[in-house]
Amino acid sequence: MDREPSRSIDVGALIDGGPWTLFQKGMLGLVSLAVVLDGFNNQIIGFALPAILADWHRQRADFVGVIAAGLGGMAIGTILGGMAGDRFGRKPALVASVLLFGLATTATSAAMGPLSFGILRLIAGIGIGAALPNAATLAAEFTPSRDRPMAVTCTIVCVPLGGVFGGLLAARVLPTIGWRALYQMGGAAPLVVAVALIFLLPESPRFLARHSSRGLELQAFLRRCGLRPAEGVTLMEEQKQTGGKERHGLRALFDGFYRRDTLALWGAVFCTQAAVYLVFSWLPAMLGDRGLSLAITSNALAAHNVGGVLGALLGAGAIGLVGSRRTMIALAIGAVVVAAALGFVVIDPARSLLGLMVLLTAHGFFLNAVQTTLYALAAHIYLTRVRATGSGAALGVGRLGGILSAFAGAAVLAGGSRVYFEFLALAMAGSALGLALIGRHIPPAKAATGLGASTEGIRSSIAP
Repeated sequence: MDREPSRSIDVGALIDGGPWTLFQKGMLGLVSLAVVLDGFNNQIIGFALPAILADWHRQRADFVGVIAAGLGGMAIGTILGGMAGDRFGRKPALVASVLLFGLATTATSAAMGPLSFGILRLIAGIGIGAALPNAATLAAEFTPSRDRPMAVTCTIVCVPLGGVFGGLLAARVLPTIGWRALYQMGGAAPLVVAVALIFLLPESPRFLARHSSRGLELQAFLRRCGLRPAEGVTLMEEQKQTGGKERHGLRALFDGFYRRDTLALWGAVFCTQAAVYLVFSWLPAMLGDRGLSLAITSNALAAHNVGGVLGALLGAGAIGLVGSRRTMIALAIGAVVVAAALGFVVIDPARSLLGLMVLLTAHGFFLNAVQTTLYALAAHIYLTRVRATGSGAALGVGRLGGILSAFAGAAVLAGGSRVYFEFLALAMAGSALGLALIGRHIPPAKAATGLGASTEGIRSSIAP
């Protein structure tokens, strides 16, 4: 008697309707560890710059090109890394990026001047940029849809968490053993994590479903998630939602299905990243100009990142309750208001230090909350076939905003702290406008769970 052919299963809907197991959360934690180090390496120049300028007897203007080179590398990395993740797999793209920025950061500790420093920063930036779209995509594709905004945000919130760790470490390392030791530490840790990723991290199940030769890996992943699918697993999610369009790469982002949201998302990310990197790259230098010590300026950036961690987590929770449109626009407006308030604070080492730290923490709450939840929004806007490409392209455009902040930073600082914070407020006003123009926002979790009924037919194809 001939065996009846097995039924086809939509892997995306299967995972969306399944449990969020300890195994999936553990893999999310492993990806998040890589992002912590990405965040540390991303911000390391902000911590070290005052010490480097003093060591080499240089001015801030001498390092504008260095900062821009790093951000340019990140722009290249986010685009190429996203495309590599969609073509070759999220795991190998993430591992390669972590190895690259780990090696380049270690080598930067031996730089002897701005030129060699800038070249190594460019190379490290490519790795730093390439890591994030693949980390965000893995977090999204490991997780059921109802928990996806929180999962992606918990992963990307590790960028400011890495900044918290970096700030606390820099406050102790820079005054004692110097900036080269900080770069050595920042480079060694990613190399260890990359080895762990090679041996422990699985590939995305949605990526595996697109490659029939990797069916055994997919079956093994699903079993570890408590799912036992029948044979013939395939992915049909995108064909259902886009009317069967099969375009790949950057061109797909400008199909009618994506065009408006792509342009609006790019605008929001550009403005947000301009604000974020004005803080990451120039806040310690601005505070140092006002007479604050290296330890205090490092702690100030750490406080900003602490606020970012809290804001990202609470922002993700709010998205689950009311959706991303209202939540993210409100967060962007909050960043505008606090930045405007900071413009009126007199930065004096002898007074108002506590008030400054409180406002910087509040600003980090709103600013980094928008930055981290943008990754979850991008993962929602783009479907599996172009998810890493779409996220990477948006972040690549965002890095252009960071490059703008690198060149604008020196000029803005010349105008004093009020002009610096006014620039931050203006950038986040642009972000709020971009967010308002996006059509495919994340719905509240209760609306998303209403889709669960559509998985019942799929569950009937699961082996007992």
